[in-house]
Amino acid sequence: MRLPRLPLAATLLTASLLAACGGKEGDPAAGGGGPPGGMPPLPVEVATVEPRSLASTLETVGSLRADETVVMRPEVGGRIERIHFEEGGKVVAGQPLFTLDGSMARAALNESLANLAIARSANARAERLNKERLIAGADYDRTIAQLAVEQARVASAQAALGKLSLRAPFSGQIGLRSVAVGDVVSVGQDLVTMVRLDPMEVDFTVPENALPRLHEGQTVKASVDAFPGETFIGEVVAIDPVVDAQSRSAHLRARLANPDGRLRPGQFAQLSLETSAEAAAPTLFIPEQALLQDGSTRFVYSVVDGKAKRVEITTGRREPGLIEVTAGLKAGDVVIVAGQTKPMMGDGLPVAPIPAEGAAPQAKAPAAEKPEPEPVAAE
Repeated sequence: MRLPRLPLAATLLTASLLAACGGKEGDPAAGGGGPPGGMPPLPVEVATVEPRSLASTLETVGSLRADETVVMRPEVGGRIERIHFEEGGKVVAGQPLFTLDGSMARAALNESLANLAIARSANARAERLNKERLIAGADYDRTIAQLAVEQARVASAQAALGKLSLRAPFSGQIGLRSVAVGDVVSVGQDLVTMVRLDPMEVDFTVPENALPRLHEGQTVKASVDAFPGETFIGEVVAIDPVVDAQSRSAHLRARLANPDGRLRPGQFAQLSLETSAEAAAPTLFIPEQALLQDGSTRFVYSVVDGKAKRVEITTGRREPGLIEVTAGLKAGDVVIVAGQTKPMMGDGLPVAPIPAEGAAPQAKAPAAEKPEPEPVAAE
């Protein structure tokens, strides 16, 4: 009996299935050469380690604060008798700001002065009698002590009377008062805020590894959103000797000239510090997303002969988006910047490098030529 002829397409499909079934595991022609199980290499994004020169300008942000700020509070309670300033105006050092009712304090001072006069007369008589040996030495000593007590009481009454007048401790600008004439205020109550706006100060932080590039007297350029396009020049006046243990940053303070008083406390400022140019050779940097950490060990995965390799490194200072590598890598090494955190990643894993966005393209090995399928003869 003659079997029916199969169509050409069916014949080709049958041949392909037989070839697939006859292939051996690990045979390159049968798709071997990848990771165990026949999985293709893991796609990863990579970047090339390149030497870079450190920036000579350090950019950061800060907050403006007044050079001097004080909240006026009374040391004694009483009724406000007079206010000597206009809200928002300027005052000079020593100028009276508030005067409290002093009737009781003046009466106490007058009483102390009267008692002092009596003590002086008694001491004068005792002194004469003591010279003539007509008074006991102990009685004369008591008059001396009483005179000293009355003198102290007078000084105390005078000090209490002086505290009824609140004066400006420095020249500056006065704020908005929270009391009015006739109000009875208590000890320590907030009355008004006073600030000195020229010069103005700005507080900011920098990473601890930037400290070697900073020093007192260093020039600072500041800009604020309220005055776009303008630059205010100042200098670093203080560097906190203690580094913050949480943020690993150092606190600094700079002083800016503000003769027209346009800068105000609390404003946000963008700062630029000119640092000395680096005379050393360019330093190696890697993208910060390539860095991994295991406890105190820092490492990256590099690509060597198409496989991932764990490399422990030593890091230095940070730049925006970059981190310095002082040991472990060399210029031209290729590091993985994306895909290295996947669970299957490990030393020796085959990977398929893909240049990261913005990175130089990596050279690709030529693809193996696929054998041409042998033609099937039609019957």
